[in-house]
Amino acid sequence: MEPELLKRTIANNIALLRRQAGLTQAELAERLSYSDKAVSKWERGESLPDVVTLVQLAGVLGVSVDALTGTAPPAAAPPPEARKPRLSHNKRVVAALASVLVWFVALLADVVLSYCGVPGSWLGFVGAVPANAIVLLSLLSAWRYFRWNRLLVSLIVWGSLVLVFTALLQGGLCLPKIFLLGIPGQLAIFLWFRLGK
Repeated sequence: MEPELLKRTIANNIALLRRQAGLTQAELAERLSYSDKAVSKWERGESLPDVVTLVQLAGVLGVSVDALTGTAPPAAAPPPEARKPRLSHNKRVVAALASVLVWFVALLADVVLSYCGVPGSWLGFVGAVPANAIVLLSLLSAWRYFRWNRLLVSLIVWGSLVLVFTALLQGGLCLPKIFLLGIPGQLAIFLWFRLGK
């Protein structure tokens, strides 16, 4: 195969297989630790990935190197729901740091409030559960990683109900029926996420 024809074939196959895998150029680039500009150049045929990157690319797209080079017909990539997207190492570290910060603030509030003699200072820890879920939901949604959204939204609903219940209990009012509000809330969450499918 002529070099220019090979370059054009690889470019077309990368673009086709990336779209079949349901990935943007930026998402593919992130998985390969390249810039989206590099992926764009590969797809336009302006440059080619080196052999090692070609092997990694084939692995990410779920095909053989032969399928990328055109020496074998491109096999369809697995459907998007069959693939398990993963967060990059840096994003996992940022999410963990954000969680640590939420719990640090809850601990700091507890220490300061108990030092000042405020009763119920421990309620900050109860409120840290929905607060942590909100922070993680915001980060993961910004990164377009929606795998944990249903769980995080449920944590926000139930954590908020536990916070309200414990705050009322601290004030001397026992109102366990408040948890009944979680049932329509959970049903709404279930239906909302079914809507997306």
